[in-house]
Amino acid sequence: MINGAHVIIYSRDADADRAFLRDVLDLPDVDAGDGWLIFKLPPAELAAHPTEGTPRHEFYLMCDDIHATLDGLAERGVQVDVPVRDQGWGLLAAIRLPSGGELPIYQPRHPLARDL
Repeated sequence: MINGAHVIIYSRDADADRAFLRDVLDLPDVDAGDGWLIFKLPPAELAAHPTEGTPRHEFYLMCDDIHATLDGLAERGVQVDVPVRDQGWGLLAAIRLPSGGELPIYQPRHPLARDL
């Protein structure tokens, strides 16, 4: 039986992004050895979307109040790269990782599978 999911963010500066995940987003972690941190995530959901192009995978953070979350992150020095946009299914924005990567974050308006 499936008991979890392991998400990977590929980074040009993994040490800086690990510090960001640990120190700014306050994600608990374990050291898998030699400083290789693995972070605990909140409950997750998985969706399969159709594509005409090359298949790809995406990772989004979810929150209950995107404006309060982004304000709190901004107070901690996090750059909001993409301002909040209403997508119908939710309110979507993106923050900048120290490595330069973009990390989407949204406040869902759809039913949540994690509540099942």
